[in-house]
Amino acid sequence: MLIQTKNLTKHYYLGETVVEAVRNVSLEIEKGEYIAITGPSGSGKSTLMHLLGCLDTPTQGKYFFNGIDVTTLNDIELSKLRNKSFGFVFQTFNLLPRLSVEKNVELPLIYAKVSEKIRKEKTLKMLNRVGLMHRKDHRPNELSGGEMQRVAIARALINNPEVILADEPTGNLDSKTSKEIMNLFDEISKDGNTIILVTHDPNVAQHAKRQIRMLDGEIILDTKMELL
Repeated sequence: MLIQTKNLTKHYYLGETVVEAVRNVSLEIEKGEYIAITGPSGSGKSTLMHLLGCLDTPTQGKYFFNGIDVTTLNDIELSKLRNKSFGFVFQTFNLLPRLSVEKNVELPLIYAKVSEKIRKEKTLKMLNRVGLMHRKDHRPNELSGGEMQRVAIARALINNPEVILADEPTGNLDSKTSKEIMNLFDEISKDGNTIILVTHDPNVAQHAKRQIRMLDGEIILDTKMELL
């Protein structure tokens, strides 16, 4: 089992008010699954994704990743696990404006202390995969929204992570570009990658082979789309 949670819970405090963002979520995810987490705004889907990606820590409950009890790890151990095992794609792209496309994609390899020669080879191969080799020397402000998201996806994949986590990956894109980005996610899934994406868009969610619907911090529906 790649991911297993047991009664995972996350509380926030707004003054003296307790906000239960995620409540008692028990979940199992196998390697290679393609999952969409859906639900209305405030349902807890992004908070759950942040917990699964080790961007946040739970208030209660257990989280096992490849059999490791993530809830027992310290900040340094969490950072190592996050950098090694997860690739992140966000709605706002999160690209560094002063760096070229190539350098943005290369960044995780620099953090991982990969040699310059191997970094170059991997980065160019990844840019070719997402169809952006011709834009490698451009900066983010010279790209379209779809191109920026392709850069973000390339950066997420560059370390060959075990899980790709995408939070509203088409939220800032028009319908045509959204379809192109989702076709790219479909290709990534066919390569055997584990994908967990958060979306409020049913057209995006239908690309996944499993849909998990949340409401008020809880999972209310967990459906595998066997015919897709």
